[in-house]
Amino acid sequence: MDSDAAFTYNGGRVAPGERQNLRYGISETYLGDPVRIPVTIVNGERPGPTVFLSAAAHGDELNGIEVVREVAFEWDLDDLAGTIVCLPVLNVQGFLTQQRYLPIYDRDLNRSFPGDSDSTSAKRMAHVIFQNFIEPCDFGIDFHTSTRGRTNMLHVRADTSDDAVSRLAYAFGASVVVDGAGSDGTLRGEATRAGVPTITVEMGQAHRFERRLIDDALGGVQSVFAEYGLQSGTVRWPGWRTVVTEKTWIRADAGGMVDMHHERGSLVREGECICTITDPFKADDTPVEAPFTGVLIGVLENPVVYPGNPICHLAELDAETSRIVDRRQADR
Repeated sequence: MDSDAAFTYNGGRVAPGERQNLRYGISETYLGDPVRIPVTIVNGERPGPTVFLSAAAHGDELNGIEVVREVAFEWDLDDLAGTIVCLPVLNVQGFLTQQRYLPIYDRDLNRSFPGDSDSTSAKRMAHVIFQNFIEPCDFGIDFHTSTRGRTNMLHVRADTSDDAVSRLAYAFGASVVVDGAGSDGTLRGEATRAGVPTITVEMGQAHRFERRLIDDALGGVQSVFAEYGLQSGTVRWPGWRTVVTEKTWIRADAGGMVDMHHERGSLVREGECICTITDPFKADDTPVEAPFTGVLIGVLENPVVYPGNPICHLAELDAETSRIVDRRQADR
């Protein structure tokens, strides 16, 4: 969007120097009542890029909601150069029922983009959101958490083969960038393919506001705004960074109760015991060892597993990065 003009959507416009809070209809309930998502659009007086900040495409993922709300309502945006489109709760129905998916045949809104006005209910909702509030933007940040029962360290997921996406991912200033184009139907993948470079920020666990992670993510947004000139500031350097291409979900080979020996974000060495699975009598201990040296970007929170259940998400680190991470963790 040319940010020296109004931001327009179907049914409205926000002129430079204006802010608008709206509840925008994207569907209807069984009773014919509107399903409306909250949207805040802040159009700065000065020209600049247009960015969307979105959260809760999965209705139980709450950390990102607070990030988007604080940017919209607690930041001083008087000097904003450009436009911010804040979408704190994309999956309103899932949010109201505290479910991951739309409570309509368990459709995944984050596998429904860019949407289709003549398709399923999920794709119709995605179409309205995408057409009005995603496509008009220059780039975007989509906030997520792990699914229930697991937790993620704060990291970015991005297609680093795309120079525009890579710039955005590095500007956010996270230590770990997981490389990949994203599955079909994801907001970040489809937005990027539509010419709107987008990253996903993963942070924490479902059903929680985790203040430390929220503050870290807000620092990332400030860094992005500085990189693209929306506000003055410094682009942050996280101290170390790795772009992850080799990662694996480590799964349980036995059923039982899990005793985790490391937290999310911990460095583990090849062969080191990550956790132990035990039976109710603590008679049989099954150690789970790291297949390579890496950082735990995701770990189990619910301490019970069946065989085959994921326990942790391990991202490989090279020797130099491992030494840096080891030193920084030792200094804490």
